[in-house]
Amino acid sequence: MMARLLGSAKLAVLMAGMALAPATAHAACPIELAVYGDAQSGSEIDFTPTGTSATVTNTFRMILDNNVVLNGIVMWTEGVARPNGALMFKCPEGDTTGSELAACTPWHGVIYTSDDKGSIGLLPAEGVEAPKTLILPDLGPMLRQSSAYGGNGFSKVPSDVFTLKGCQE
Repeated sequence: MMARLLGSAKLAVLMAGMALAPATAHAACPIELAVYGDAQSGSEIDFTPTGTSATVTNTFRMILDNNVVLNGIVMWTEGVARPNGALMFKCPEGDTTGSELAACTPWHGVIYTSDDKGSIGLLPAEGVEAPKTLILPDLGPMLRQSSAYGGNGFSKVPSDVFTLKGCQE
């Protein structure tokens, strides 16, 4: 009888360990597959793998209401290293001048992160676990002044804070 109970106990421990295994076997979501959302507007930020760019460390897109999509990139500055992000809307293809690029870039700035404890950091490059929160300073006010806002563009202005919603497959 004792052997049967001991066998049952071992089986229970083994099954409990197997139940926990999938949770610990899955890696955390890397930043290049992360999806963030803004509760205020329903906007999303979807990161995608950048590839082999020598200067761009992250690639993403912001999806606003009315199917407006802004394409985003992040490049780290030299000297005082900061992840400078830029959101672009209907930029011309091929060679562009600085003024043409400025005209189609409704937002640019440093992208900050925050964890569950409120510690502030900088957006990591690819291959690192996705932070819990993204902070894009002055995003809302700058987008409201862009050509993508109003008319046939988006109508719900996002906040500056996006929370991790999930991970793409």
